[in-house]
Amino acid sequence: MPEPTICRLPEDFDRWDELLALIMRSFAYMDGVIEPPSSAHLLSAAALRDKAKVETGFIATSGDRLVGCIFAAERPDAYYVGKLAVDEGMRGHGIARRLMQATERHAVSRGKPALELQSRVELHANHSTFARLGFIEVERTAHQGFDRPTSITFRKVLA
Repeated sequence: MPEPTICRLPEDFDRWDELLALIMRSFAYMDGVIEPPSSAHLLSAAALRDKAKVETGFIATSGDRLVGCIFAAERPDAYYVGKLAVDEGMRGHGIARRLMQATERHAVSRGKPALELQSRVELHANHSTFARLGFIEVERTAHQGFDRPTSITFRKVLA
């Protein structure tokens, strides 16, 4: 399999169904583990296309196959990172790190001092991954209707 390439989501991108399928496969392990269920279940190809109009997206490809993605929404003091997904068969090859690095470079170029993201409290392996990427926990919050923390906010200060 060719070495994955990371690039900004092209303006003429038209593989929204394929991108949605990648995200859904990548997030499937969370089903039955996190409560409430992942917001990925609310996505559609059209919603992803709309998301790309207001957020910055990066994709990872191996040959012509989509193997990863990340989206980042600009906020006043940071970029909020979401929908980081890597195809299960490609995990462990540094794709998530490279997608995050592309997002960091973009944030720095836009004068943002940090990246933020949220992860569900149950996803301990993800927390470890984010810590290895330089993120620290800054807050725990609860989704509406829950009386316990359901989400952890992580922040990475950029150089």
